[in-house]
Amino acid sequence: MPVLPAAVRAWAEGSARAVDATLGGGGHAAILRHAGARVLGIDRDSDAIAATRRRLGTVNIEYLESSFAAPSAVTAIAAFHPDRILLDLGVSSHQIDTAERGFTFRRGAPLDMRMGGGGTGDGGGVTARDVLNTWPVERLTAVFSEYADERRARALAREIVRRRLSAPFGVSDDFVNAIRAVLGPRSGPPDFARLFQALRIAVNAEIDTLAAALPALRDALVPGGRLGVITYHSGEDRVVKNEFREWARDCICPPKQPVCTCRGRPLGRVLTKKPILPEPEEIAVNPRARSAQFRVFERLEAGEV
Repeated sequence: MPVLPAAVRAWAEGSARAVDATLGGGGHAAILRHAGARVLGIDRDSDAIAATRRRLGTVNIEYLESSFAAPSAVTAIAAFHPDRILLDLGVSSHQIDTAERGFTFRRGAPLDMRMGGGGTGDGGGVTARDVLNTWPVERLTAVFSEYADERRARALAREIVRRRLSAPFGVSDDFVNAIRAVLGPRSGPPDFARLFQALRIAVNAEIDTLAAALPALRDALVPGGRLGVITYHSGEDRVVKNEFREWARDCICPPKQPVCTCRGRPLGRVLTKKPILPEPEEIAVNPRARSAQFRVFERLEAGEV
C-alpha cells in the first residue's frame, strides 16, 4: 500500500520521467505512471521486482535490481534523465509479512533483515545474526543508542555479548529475550519494534547509505526536477532535512570567513518547510504510515539563481 498517496500524487503531477528508487510493492510506481510518467523502478529485493512486474507489467515502466545507492544504479538514474526521484525508506509490507526475511519479532523468525534478501541486489551482506554474534559492545551500544534512543543501550549490548558466549543468536526470540532481560518483563512490542528497527538500520547501513546517495540523486535530476523522500526514523529524517537545508543555502562557507569561496549560489529550493505527515484517516487504514514524513527538494531551473 503506498504511503502518503495524496502528497505523492501532487508531487508527481507534470512528471514525464520518474524514478521510484525504492520500488517495494509498486504502489508509488503505479501513482507515478498514472500521472503520465515513464517510470524506472529500482529495488535491491528480487522478490519486489518480480511481484511488481507481475502487477504492473512493462508498459511505460522498466526495472533495475539494485540498491539505489550503488554506482551502477546512480549511473542508470542519471541516464534516465528523471524529473522526479522518490525514495520511500520504509520496509515493504511484503518484507515484514514474510517471516523468513527476519524483519519481524514474531516467534521463530530468523535474524536476517537484509533488504535484498541476500540476492544480487545487495551483494549478500551481513545479517542481523552477524551483528548480534560478532559486533563488540561499543559498536552494539552505538546501534541501540543512536538508532533506537535506548538509554540502556550499553547494558543491552553487554547482555547480548554475555548470551552469545553460551549460544549464538539465531532467531527473533533470542533477541527478544535479551531485550526483556535488560528492559524488564513489562517491555513489549513498542520496545521490540524500536530495537529491531535499529538492528535493521545497522544491518543495511541505511543512514550512511542515504547520506552518501542523496547528492548523487539530486545531481541526476534534470533542472526543475524534484527529489522526494519519505522517512520513518528520526535519524533518516535528520539527514534529509539537513541536506535539503544546505543545498538551498546561497553560501556554505564558515561564518567568519571574510570571502566566499564556495559555490555562492543555492542548488535549489526546499518545497516542504515542514514535512508532510499522514492524515489520521490514512493511519487508520495503514498503521505502518504513522511515522512517515515526506520532504521535497526542487533542483534549480537552468539559469535560475
